Formats: sequence, C-alpha cells, structure tokens
Amino acid sequence: MNSLTPLVSALPSLLLTTAANAEDAPIVLTGVLLSLVVIYLASKIGGELSRMIDLPPVLGELVGGVIVGASALHLVVFPQSGAVADDSMIMKVLQLINNLTPDAATAIFSSQSEGISILAELGVIILLFEIGLESDLRELQKVGYQATIVACVGVAVPFAAGTAGLILLFHAPVIPAIFAGAALTATSIGITSKVLSELGRLKSREGQIIVGAAVIDDILGIIVLAVVASLAKTGEVDVFNVIYLIVSATVFLVGSILLGKFFNQSFCAITSILKTRGNLVIPAFIFAFFMAFLGNAIHLEAILGAFAAGLVLDETDRRNELDEQVKPIADILVPVFFVTVGAKVDLGVLNPIVPENREGLIISTFLIVVAIIGKVVTGWAVFGQPGINRVAVGVGMIPRGEVGLVFAGIGAASGTLDKPLQAAIVIMVILTTFLAPPLLRFAFKNSEDVPESLEKADVIS
Repeated sequence: MNSLTPLVSALPSLLLTTAANAEDAPIVLTGVLLSLVVIYLASKIGGELSRMIDLPPVLGELVGGVIVGASALHLVVFPQSGAVADDSMIMKVLQLINNLTPDAATAIFSSQSEGISILAELGVIILLFEIGLESDLRELQKVGYQATIVACVGVAVPFAAGTAGLILLFHAPVIPAIFAGAALTATSIGITSKVLSELGRLKSREGQIIVGAAVIDDILGIIVLAVVASLAKTGEVDVFNVIYLIVSATVFLVGSILLGKFFNQSFCAITSILKTRGNLVIPAFIFAFFMAFLGNAIHLEAILGAFAAGLVLDETDRRNELDEQVKPIADILVPVFFVTVGAKVDLGVLNPIVPENREGLIISTFLIVVAIIGKVVTGWAVFGQPGINRVAVGVGMIPRGEVGLVFAGIGAASGTLDKPLQAAIVIMVILTTFLAPPLLRFAFKNSEDVPESLEKADVIS
C-alpha cells in the first residue's frame, strides 16, 4: 500500500513543478534533473554491485538510495522526512549557481522534491502494471483461495502478536500499540514482486501465491489503516467506512478482471487500427493509468488499479509484444521508486549513542522478531499444494518497504506514536526490507520446482 497522489493532479504538478514563482521553474527543473542523475547513478552502480555478489539488483538499488539519501550523502532528501533545503547537497549546488534567497531555496526544494516523488509514484504504478502483465491470471485464479488464506494469516498473526506484546511487555498505551501492530501487517508487493521476477520465480506456484497474497494484503492493509487512523483521531472506529472499503475493493478487483474479458477484443481491434508510433503501448498505458485513477478515486490505491490493468492485458493476443515495449519505460521510472524508498530511510535511528534511540532499539528488536515470524508462518497456511516451498512463501511476505513507512508517517503526523515507538517501526521497516531479498534468494536456492519461465523469460533488471 502506497500513499499515492491521484494521477490527474500529479501530472500537472509535475509539469508545472509547482514553483512558488514562475521564474523559479527552470531552477526547479535543474534540481530535478540533477537529482535524476544521482538517482540513476545510485541505481545502476548499486544494482551492478549487488548482482556481482549474487544478490538481487533491487537490494543494490535500495542500498544506493540509502547512501545518497538522508542516511549518508544527503543528495536526495525530502521535506516529508523532516529535511529542509539546507540539508540537501543538491540545493547547496543550486544556491551556489543561482544565488538564491533562503525563502526561494525552500520553495524550490519543496517543488523539486515533489517532482521526484511524483516520478517515484509513477514508477511503482508502472512496476505493478508490468508485474500484472507478467502474472498469469489463470494461474493466479488457481491459487486465489490459497493467497487469501496466506494474506489473512499474514495480517492477523503479526497484528495480534505485535499489539499484545507492546501492551503486555512494554506497557504501551492501547491506541499506539494497535497502530504499531497495524504497521506489522503490511507487505511491500513492489519489492517482493521485483525480486521474484529477477529470480525467474514470478510464475512459479510460490510466486503466484506470494503476489496474490501481497495484493490481498494491500487491500487488508488499506482497511486496517483506515480503522486505526479513525481510532487515533476519534477514539472510535468508523464502521461504515470500513464496510465501504471492503466492498469497493472486492468489487473493483473482481469487476475489472471480469470486464477485462470483454475489453481484450476491443483493445486488440483498436491497436490494429492505429498506425502511428506507440500504437500498442500508448493505449495500454491509457488503460493502466485510467485503472490507477479509478483505484485512487474510490479511496483504494493506484497500484491496485495498475496491477489489475496488467492482469487484464496479460490475456490479450499481443501480450508478449506489449511486455517488451513496457520494459524500457519501466527501466526509466522504476529505479526512481526504489532509490527514493532507500533515500527516505534515516539510519540515524539505529545510533545507540543517542539516548532517545535506545528505547526504540529495544522495542524494534521485539517488532523485528514478530515481523519476521508473523510472515514466515504464512507458508504453513498453504494446503493442498504438495511440494510447495513454504519457507519461500513466508519469506516473500516479509518486506514492509514503503508500506510500513506510510503507517509510521501517518502515526507520527497524528501524534499517536511517540519517538521511541516511531523509531522502532522505522527500524523494523528498514531491516525487513533489506533482509527479504537475500532470504528469498536463499529460500529458492535448493528448490526443485524450477519454473519454465526461468529458462525463457526476460527478467526485469
């Protein structure tokens, strides 16, 4: 689950750069371009080094983001994480070149950061669209009930264990404990699916169960977040909002897939009529962005709409051709997402010398144990699948990624979480995000179920 801006408002914001003054727009663009240079360098160097030591490239992209972000070089930092213009090395370069006033620097920093954030949001939308294209809807339907069980266990176990443990062991207040427990329920579909694709395991039974469970986890996560957010604000749960989210999520996903069977023929007919460049990929992205817009418009998530669009177009006769045309676009925008996820992580919360961090480190140790065990056990919720790699299924559900950071951010903004508990959640998110890729590779290493796609599919890199 990502807190994504609706595309209809995001794209104009990106194009206009929302600079405080029109004359600052070229400077904002300069900042965005320089940020992209840093992001792509971090992504490519990190990915190549990661592959050299036999780890998934996405892990290198995340580490590269950490190095250029708030934890080290301060080249790519964001005001949402508490940074100001003076914290950004890129802004210092812009100030040196353009002799900016402090007020102008603040406005330009905000606009530049918004531009990068929007590109990152587009990146995860395209990533989920591509994952949908690579998924097999028929295979996904075969494991649908298994994925649902895995998702439900993966939400219930860490939520119950985390909430109860914080109350009983650390004497945390009930509402903050519930909020922290809710943060443990998340699963980052973007990170897991990218690793599965790199390993050539996306179409394996384990891969389909993990992806299906992660999508359902996303929906359950939205509902859990709505419940705890309303609980934090008012002290009571808005039952009607919860019912609305459950119904709308179910209708949206099931409805879009059913309607897709009728849409496929029309899509192929339209693309055969068009004769100019982009006759296939542009209509595909129109559909994907429209579905993403619908997902946001009904208070779900844009990434769910993009994933559903990919599943629908996976059934078309031109699916292989479309997949090849989407990859170069994904190669441009998806790294922006992973690097910014890493850049927003502040490893300063791990410093035990700072007294404020010590309590958070103790609590985070508990949360990390619950976060890992609470997801690993989901592998044993799978039944009727002889020979299934249960460890891989469980490990695939571990990473919280940007999803967990959303919970931490909303909890901090509402005043529900104090600094130690907020730091503990951030540390839990960091470690589960970085541990999952190598653990998933290790879990599949000795598996005998080598998917056919491993031999002939071009994996995302």
